[in-house]
Amino acid sequence: MRRLAAAAAATGLALAGSATAARAAGFVPNDPLAPRQWYLSQDHAFDFWPPELPQLPGAGVRVAVVDSGIDGGHPDLAGRVVAAKSFVGGSPLTDEEGHGTFVAGEIAATTSNGLGIAGIAFPAKLVVAKVVRGEEIPLGAETAAIRWAVGQGARVINLSLGGLRDPGDPLRDTFSPAEASAIDYAVAHGVVVVAAVGNGDQAPRTPWPYASYPAALPHVVGVSAFARDGSVPAFSNRDATFNDLTAPGQDILSTLPRHLTASRPTCVDQGYSDCGSDDYVHASGTSFSAPQVSAAAALLLAIQPTLKADQVSAILERTADDADASNGCRRCPLLRDSLTGWGRLNIANAVAALGGPWPPADRYEPNDDAGGHAFTLWGSSIRAAATLDYWDDPVDVYRVRVRARQRVALTVRGPGRADTDISLWKPGTRTVAGVAPSALRSRVAAAEGPGATKRLSYSAPAGGWYYAEVKLSSAGFGPYTLTIAKR
Repeated sequence: MRRLAAAAAATGLALAGSATAARAAGFVPNDPLAPRQWYLSQDHAFDFWPPELPQLPGAGVRVAVVDSGIDGGHPDLAGRVVAAKSFVGGSPLTDEEGHGTFVAGEIAATTSNGLGIAGIAFPAKLVVAKVVRGEEIPLGAETAAIRWAVGQGARVINLSLGGLRDPGDPLRDTFSPAEASAIDYAVAHGVVVVAAVGNGDQAPRTPWPYASYPAALPHVVGVSAFARDGSVPAFSNRDATFNDLTAPGQDILSTLPRHLTASRPTCVDQGYSDCGSDDYVHASGTSFSAPQVSAAAALLLAIQPTLKADQVSAILERTADDADASNGCRRCPLLRDSLTGWGRLNIANAVAALGGPWPPADRYEPNDDAGGHAFTLWGSSIRAAATLDYWDDPVDVYRVRVRARQRVALTVRGPGRADTDISLWKPGTRTVAGVAPSALRSRVAAAEGPGATKRLSYSAPAGGWYYAEVKLSSAGFGPYTLTIAKR
């Protein structure tokens, strides 16, 4: 079962004051509640912009919020929604839970309109998919919503929800092929998928060492939470592989459905979370970290609409500020770690990076397994240039036609100094992912071990569609080349 990734009320969680922004803000929104959005300065959300927000080439970039719907009449979200659909009945423009309205406000509340809060992605529009029914999210609703959002032109999909991942207990693990297929569908259509890594209060213990699904799927940017003092709260799931970025996720202020705040009529800020229930007045959870990253992705696409999804993800991750003792995370080691991934979201750094060389795009994705997931390469002499990422995309698989008694030679030159392995699998192979030792007999040739360059040669006794697997077996990322020669 999928659940929203908001933590329980933050009562009892110690806050140690505001962190200080690394640079002075360039643009200052006039929204009256913006000074209380401490996450704006931590994300350097407006530092890059001049005193007047610019018109960007990709203004109107669409961000899908797959969640509990939104308050469609909220004045701070007026004119922001371009498509809306419910997959669980009722109207997508009503939000009984409040979660979707909260997430949508972080992303796209109207900025500098003299009202309420400031949304980070000021040029964005919202695609609203309602998937929450009561306290649960039907898996079919989520997967249908992802595919629908792609059809509505979403360039970014925010998934502040998740299901438990437990590699040690397959009965508890909620991996879903249907969810993975929906994510692959979005990736194949060039969508940046951002998901919360999940909260330990929804796991057997806290902190939990594994990111939730779908954050723990290839090509998804998994986002964890940090607190005002820079530390990582116990509720934020850890994961050495699938936790990619961290963003503020404690004591977050955002929009809330007006019918939920009306129960506190003496509260001044109607329609905002400081007038909400205990769960929202000090809102905490990786649910509320992920939309900040989704908003940052939308900004990059608004500036450079030709960016590919994997380029956006790479820029956001590699321009993050390392989380360590210098900025409040005393338990975070230097460089990438299980608590914060690549580090703290820095929107100003990410936008500035667009002025330099962009990371290479990979036109073959998603090609993470054999069968229908593989990318078909044609010809007798083939050269494929692609990318690998140990944490987000460690495996690429290509389908290659080989005739009976034909010899095929494969060479891979991998990224940097990372160990790049290459294997050839026989026709009919269904998967190369986590196969049992007995299934390795489907692998007909392999070149493994240390080093970035590998070669193998194989004479096929029978013709058919073989699968060439390229895999990073040590930490690293970047471009590689695969050459295939048939003789």
